[in-house]
Amino acid sequence: MIQVDNLSFSYSKSKFLENINFEVSKGEIFGFLGPSGAGKSTLQKILTGLIKTYKGNSIVNGIESKNYSNNFYENIGVDFEFPSLYEKLTGKQNLQFFGSLYSKNLRDIEELLEMVGLQNDGNKRVSDYSKGMKSRLNFIKALQHNPDILFLDEPTSGLDPNNSKDMKNIILEEKAKGKTIILTTHNMVDATELCDRVAFIVDGKLKALDTPHKLIMSKGASKIKYTYIEGVEQTRECILSKTNEDKKLQELLSKNKIISIHSSEPTLNDIFMDITGRVLE
Repeated sequence: MIQVDNLSFSYSKSKFLENINFEVSKGEIFGFLGPSGAGKSTLQKILTGLIKTYKGNSIVNGIESKNYSNNFYENIGVDFEFPSLYEKLTGKQNLQFFGSLYSKNLRDIEELLEMVGLQNDGNKRVSDYSKGMKSRLNFIKALQHNPDILFLDEPTSGLDPNNSKDMKNIILEEKAKGKTIILTTHNMVDATELCDRVAFIVDGKLKALDTPHKLIMSKGASKIKYTYIEGVEQTRECILSKTNEDKKLQELLSKNKIISIHSSEPTLNDIFMDITGRVLE
């Protein structure tokens, strides 16, 4: 669905994006991860046809991004981090207006509002919406024409834990329908839970690209940490795959002297820090 080859872009004489290469298959959730200013949002703007002065190739759904026609937008949905809504219109009126820009059959507005918990707020002016409500409305605005490809920029930003969980479930449901989803985020938990593959972008360069699991496992094996008392409270670690070789652990287990035991593995944030020298929270 997306093919990017030797993509470079600059706002000035210095390169901002440099030699970016990747492809995204149909039905895949592909994540761009990186700190603010890394080039994630700029890359999305190139893919969605908003920036045309790039070098290389950016082919989306068979169309070079800089050579798009109006039909290009019939098959993509875009949810930028900052909502683009008309504040004086109600939620429903916003959906009706933006829906009128497409020639495709639209999804039912009431169902979309209910999907994100706004079923009782559709007739309120958007100026009376909270930040989270605007984010949810902006999200379903990108869904209403049932696009083949979704571009989501920080889709859970500003949402409380319950709405964030609901949003991630909706994203997975859209994937199950065969949609291709490009997710831009600095939230490593979202990326780990949602993405089939992730790309680390730092200073305009692609630093790593793989599945979250493979990137996490590249740091090393999972470990367990166990605590016990022998005179004083003590803690030890061992590699999860070699617990049978840890004689102390076996002894403590046989005597039922373990106070606590926990397994742990590297996080995607650990891998990001190892590869890029930066930390994301």
